Parts: sequence; structure tokens; C-alpha cells
Amino acid sequence: MTPLLLSWGTVDPVGSAARGPVISTFLVFIGLCLLWVFTLASQDDNPERLYITDRSLSPVFNGFALAGEHITVVTLFAAPGAVALFGYDGFASVIADSVLALGVLLLLAQKIRDSGHYTLGGLFSLRAAGPRTRTAAAVVTLVITVPLLMVQLRAAGISAALLIGMSSPAAQVACTVLMGCLITCFAAVADLRGTSFIQVVKVPVTLATLAVVTLLALDTFSWDPGDMLSAAADRSTAPDTYLSPGLWAHTVNLGPVNTISDHIVVILGTAMMPHLVLRIGASRSGRSARRSTSLSVGLAGAFYLLLATTGVAAAAVVGSEEISAVDANGQAAPILLASGVLGHASTWRVVLITLVACVAFLAVLTAVTSVTFAASVSLTHDVLTRTRRSLSGTGEIWAVRLAVVLLCVGGMALSVTFHRYPVEFLVSFSLGVGATCVFPVLVYSFFWPRFNRRGLLWCVYGGLLTCVVLTVFSPTVSGTDYALLPKVDFSWYPLHTPGVVSVPTAFLLGWLGSTRPSGRAMTESQQTDAVKA
Repeated sequence: MTPLLLSWGTVDPVGSAARGPVISTFLVFIGLCLLWVFTLASQDDNPERLYITDRSLSPVFNGFALAGEHITVVTLFAAPGAVALFGYDGFASVIADSVLALGVLLLLAQKIRDSGHYTLGGLFSLRAAGPRTRTAAAVVTLVITVPLLMVQLRAAGISAALLIGMSSPAAQVACTVLMGCLITCFAAVADLRGTSFIQVVKVPVTLATLAVVTLLALDTFSWDPGDMLSAAADRSTAPDTYLSPGLWAHTVNLGPVNTISDHIVVILGTAMMPHLVLRIGASRSGRSARRSTSLSVGLAGAFYLLLATTGVAAAAVVGSEEISAVDANGQAAPILLASGVLGHASTWRVVLITLVACVAFLAVLTAVTSVTFAASVSLTHDVLTRTRRSLSGTGEIWAVRLAVVLLCVGGMALSVTFHRYPVEFLVSFSLGVGATCVFPVLVYSFFWPRFNRRGLLWCVYGGLLTCVVLTVFSPTVSGTDYALLPKVDFSWYPLHTPGVVSVPTAFLLGWLGSTRPSGRAMTESQQTDAVKA
């Protein structure tokens, strides 16, 4: 599933009467979150404690935190919108892809932890040590991280503007900058232990909020799920096909192949994110990592199931046409549903909208912090400390803090610069890079002894080049109404995501690079043959 344009027209789901209490409560909540983060901030000079808390997280605690990593502001808004507008296709994409992605992570979690490494650079060095290997890992980490930061911060600004009833482009940019500054302050002092506590709290709060919204919607249909589902179909843009495959928008001629490519990217890419690798590395042991991942599968599965039911409830209560009129991809569905399930004069309506706003802030806060922290650890631990061996523990921590700030500020600047453009396809691009450049390397490193440095470099850089080229010349960049450049057409690759081509290509390049004899080996062989002759 490719989350697309997140851009609302002028709309005020909160209402002028409730806006004051919502904003006041929201600001108090933000202040408490920042205070809590500063309280949890580590003052230790040991980088290992900062990065992975000395691998002291219990399986249950880390399992909740790992589940919280999957709750992002884009997922929170995009998944219910997909179900509300596209019915069966949206539901299948949300549930199937998320569960399978967690299954992939579960298969590799124990091996990742048993390797003793917690960054992509460390994992890439299992079969091919050296600075070139770690540099390749740092490049991949940045390419994955920066697009995610852009989209997360943009979504945070737009959702904040919508919640305060000021959804003009100028207000959205201002909210993006404000949210970006707050999150930068949070990320600059956070460590894995501190963010873990926030992640653990976020999981039950998010699940409870989605459950309450869904139950309130179900109450309007006399607690009959069948009536709510029927109402969702009747109020959709295509009542006859809402519960059948084929309603998903932006399809191309190669529909089934496009769907397969999307699934490959989401399933493999979601499991290979650097911040998830870092959290797996913080487990006490390989068995503990597997237990944590197993727990996160259940919790994240419940989250995605609630997202799907929230989307159905939004279609039934609000209506697909009204949702799509606000946002072409339905990403306003959760907020519109929270605004519509209770009467406008109800105090509980203000409470519910405020709760949704707080959940959205927690989602973007933790998501951006986790992504930037993992990227900063990778850059510092895999690159900087390898070139400056005299860097002390305190110096390394300061380098990580500085890298976090620079990444956040850079992501915020890019988000503001491209605010008017539909850049949500960059999420799929990041997932595609993870699926193409990380998954094959880990599979080869764990299961194929002959995998070597050249195979890894071919796999990483060849796969990355394939992802970039296919994305640039895909319908998400040009040639379609929802593209980045809709008025020009230079696309020749017909699919939205590169996965169906790039992942096999990366596997092939890794195999070719590892099996092809080097020039030195050929010379030595020729010399041996000459001696024998």
C-alpha cells in the first residue's frame, strides 16, 4: 500500500467552541511529555548504555516497545483512510502486510541478537569487515531515514493544523515547524531507555483510544457489526464493490503485478528498518529477542485490526464521499470519526478529540525520535568512530546528539520545502530500499558462508541504484494525477514500487559478486597452472 497525498482543504472538525479546551489540553500534554523525556534522559558517558541500555530490557518491556515502533502518525491516519475509501483492498493491505512483516522480523530476530551487533554496519560486517562495508550501511541508513523524516514531520504538521481548525497551507507549514522544533528537543536528549518508556505507554493508550472510538461508532448502530459494515458499504463511493477486491485507487495496467510489488516492499521493508534492528539488538539474548518479537506480533496485530475497524466505522458514520472531499486518500478519517461519533455539544467529544490529538503527537514524537536516533547511532558508531579512534565515550555521545539534531532539522527543512508536493510515495521508497538493500544482505550473511565483501557491495549499491531508477521513472513521480510531477510524463516503469524487480536483482548481484573470482585470484590460479606446466 502506498500512502499518497496528505493534504486537507479548509476544514474544522473540532469547532470553535471546543478549540480552546482541545488546544490547551494538548499543549499541557506536550509539556508533560517533554518534561518526562528530560527526566528519563541518560547522563551516562558510556555509549553502549545510551544505545542499547546494556541490553538490560526485559522481553515483555521490549516487546511492548517494539510494538510501539509500528505505531506511527502515517500509519495511524493512512490505514483507516485506506479501509474507509477502498474497503476490502485497504483491509487486506493493512492486515496481511503488517502481520507478514512482523513474521519476517520474528524469523530473523534471534539471529540478529545472537550476532552481537545492533546497527546495519555491524550486521553487514559479519561476512565482510572493513570501512567500505560500514560506509555502505551508513548510506543505506540515511537513504531510508531522511524520506521517513520528511513524511512523518509533514504529517504531524498537517494533522496538528487540522486539529486546531487552521488547515490552510500557511498554518500547516507553521505547525510543521513547531512540531519539528518540539520533536528535535525531545530527540536531542533521548536515549533508547527513555524512548522505550514512551513507546510502552503509547501502546495501551493508542489501543484504548482506537477501541473507544470504534465502540462509540458501533453504539450508533445498536451494537450490530453487520449493520455498521452494511452502512459502510452503502455510504462508500462504490457500494457494490466495497467488500470485494478491485476498488483500490491508482491502479495500472499490470494490476496484480503491481499489488505483488507493493506487498514485497511493505512486508520485507517494514521488517528491515534500522530502528527495529537497534531495538532487537537491545534484547538480553537471542531467545529474549524472539520472545519480545512474538509479543510485539500480538500487540501490533491488535493495533492494525483496530485501525481496520476504525476505517470501517469512519466509512459508516462519516461516509466515504465526505472523507474523500477532505482528503483524496482518506487520511482525515480517524479525526472526522472522533468528531462525528458524539454530539457537538458534548463535553466527551472534546475529551475524545483531545485524546486523538495526544495519540497523534505521541506517534510522531516516538517515530521520529526512534528513526533519527538509530540513524545517528549508525553514523557515529559505524563511520565516525572508525575514522577517529581517539574519540572518547563522551565525545561519541556528543556526536550522536549533534547528528540527531542535524537530521531532525534537515528533515524539517525538507518537509517545509516540499510541503505542497505529494511526497508520501517516499515512504514506499524507504521501505523499498530496506527490502532491497538490507533483507538480501542479512539473508546471505546468516545463511550463506560464501557471501563476501564484493557480493555485499554489489548487492547494496546495485540494489539502491535499481530502487532509485525505477522510482524516478514510475507513475508516482510523473505521468499520473497523483504523481509528484503530474503535468509531465517521463515514466516507463509501470509499477508504483520497485520491489518485484529490485529485490531479485539485489539477490542476483549478491550471488554474482560473491561467486565471481577476483582478478587477484585469477592471477594466482594462472601462476599455479604455469608452475605445474
